[in-house]
Amino acid sequence: MTTEGKTVGELAALVGGRVVAGDETTRINRVASVEGAGAGDIVFVEGEKFLEGARESQASCVIVPQGAKLEGTACVIEAARPKLAFALMAEVLHHRKRFGGLIHPAANIAASAQVGDGVYVGAGVCVGVGARVGAGTQIHAGVIIGDDVTIGRDCVLHPNVVLYDGVTLGDGVILHAGVAVGADGFGYVRDEAGAYRKFPQVGTVIIEDDVEIGAHSCVDRGALGETRIGRGTKIDNLVQVAHNVRIGERVVIASQTGISGSTVIEDDAVIGGQVGMGDHARVERGAVVGSKAGILPGKIVRAGTVVWGIPVRPLDEYKRLNAHFGRLPRMREEIDQLKKQVKDLAAQLSGKGKQ
Repeated sequence: MTTEGKTVGELAALVGGRVVAGDETTRINRVASVEGAGAGDIVFVEGEKFLEGARESQASCVIVPQGAKLEGTACVIEAARPKLAFALMAEVLHHRKRFGGLIHPAANIAASAQVGDGVYVGAGVCVGVGARVGAGTQIHAGVIIGDDVTIGRDCVLHPNVVLYDGVTLGDGVILHAGVAVGADGFGYVRDEAGAYRKFPQVGTVIIEDDVEIGAHSCVDRGALGETRIGRGTKIDNLVQVAHNVRIGERVVIASQTGISGSTVIEDDAVIGGQVGMGDHARVERGAVVGSKAGILPGKIVRAGTVVWGIPVRPLDEYKRLNAHFGRLPRMREEIDQLKKQVKDLAAQLSGKGKQ
């Protein structure tokens, strides 16, 4: 990433913040952690309990919540949401490395492919028949783009991304190293002899604008229709999206989640890491699914709820059950003691009956 400095005053104006201490002309070159910051760095804190650490930081500027009292630092910016302000500043201070319009001589581009203005094509890239690449897109080394693929403007395809035939990317899509889009879904039918015969996987994948997908994640093509990922959705590394899955807008999915076929995840849902979803499940708008949760096939997670556990259940219920699970060894001992007491009492009563 390249860096371009800005003054404290310029950064405050960028995020609608206010400089409350220090020299507004102080130049900031980088974002950093509170512990590792030095001269020319900017950091943020979100609560009172972190202010002491910020006082000891060597950063040139600290972003704090509105009304926070911080003394002894070079410059202070108040912002309504310090973490968001920090992220917006990082976008300005740290630009991703971009190459101008260049096609590497070791790239292989089909004669019928259409490549827009300012596109960078790295070494070992293959672009298939009838593919279309929008202006300003960056295609790094080893990327494979199949026939009739459509890629929008200003996308970034990191090394070794594979786009199978016929898939579509919108504008501003970022695919990290090793992402595979459009592989066959996992669908088979057993014949009379018990052998598995492949169910047709002849659909497509549509990834809308401003989606980012982490390294080595896979998005399978639809069996007969489409797999679709909505605008602004962010997917972590090592996520599996199966055939005919529909993911809405602004969804966040953490690493190692597996989403089975024909599952629907509606807008603004949050999916934790290592979540497993059975086929035809539905996560409604704004729901939160906690890490390692398991959603059974056909199960519906209702809008706005927070669920956890295997199988998923409301968070409050999950916490109560979890508390009980921790007591199971002690409860086992108590039950064994009660059983012994009942046995002894039964023996005493039996002896009295014989007298």
